[in-house]
Amino acid sequence: MQKQQRLAETIIHGVFLLLGLVTVGCVLLITVYLVLSGIPAIRQIGLVDFLLGDTWESTAAEPSFGILPFILTSVYGTAGAILFGVPVGFLAAVYLAKLAPPRVKAVVESAVSLLAGIPSVVYGLVGMLVLVPGIRRLFHVPDGASLLSAIVVLAIMILPSIIKVSVTALEAVPSEYEDASLALGATSIETYFRVSAPAAKSGIAAAVVLGVGRAIGEAMAVMMVSGNVPNMPSLFQSVRFLTTAVASEMAYSSGLQRQALFSIALVLYLFILLINAALNFFLKRDKER
Repeated sequence: MQKQQRLAETIIHGVFLLLGLVTVGCVLLITVYLVLSGIPAIRQIGLVDFLLGDTWESTAAEPSFGILPFILTSVYGTAGAILFGVPVGFLAAVYLAKLAPPRVKAVVESAVSLLAGIPSVVYGLVGMLVLVPGIRRLFHVPDGASLLSAIVVLAIMILPSIIKVSVTALEAVPSEYEDASLALGATSIETYFRVSAPAAKSGIAAAVVLGVGRAIGEAMAVMMVSGNVPNMPSLFQSVRFLTTAVASEMAYSSGLQRQALFSIALVLYLFILLINAALNFFLKRDKER
């Protein structure tokens, strides 16, 4: 009997190890492919001209491949989405985990799950038909397809990830922490924000990381509401993100243009890796403290 249990455990461990190796192998394969596909264009264009050039004219008689507008737009758009989405998502998570009545919680969690399952193109379609005209009328600008529209859409799209993961983290905090705080005279709100939230900090940070990844990697919805024009980023001007730059031109690209698009994908990939590495570094440093 013990031999059979050991054999079953060994098989299960082997399956888990194999799945882990497959995951690592997929990441390495993507990394190697992007490096091999993206480096030739960077060598031909020049690293400085490619990263710091402010003009993208890939189909001109004398093409220019500067992606600085795309980089800045992605940074500003992601930062804006996090600035608006994280506070709303965190407060909603605190309400659902600690304050909401059971019926309200069930309804809101169902709505959040539905929000997570809506395809990106639907977000883009609603934004294009409702948000873009609304911004045009509200701010009296020529075109509502702009960086602001993209920020609003991205902020809404990252809410499900932030809310669901944060609720799970807050509910995992031992009740003894809250009981001790209440016994010392703290109010319920003070306990939730000064005891429960700090105790769930790692889970909330993971929710933010997921939100950042969703915001950076979104293409279709952003393409539909941002105008998809390679301008330097401005709040009420049409812009183009790193993701939309690849998606909008890959179908008809060839030669150096196609290689440059792979280089943009490489920059986007490295950008995401750096953000995740930085967040993990700060989280580990906080745990050590």
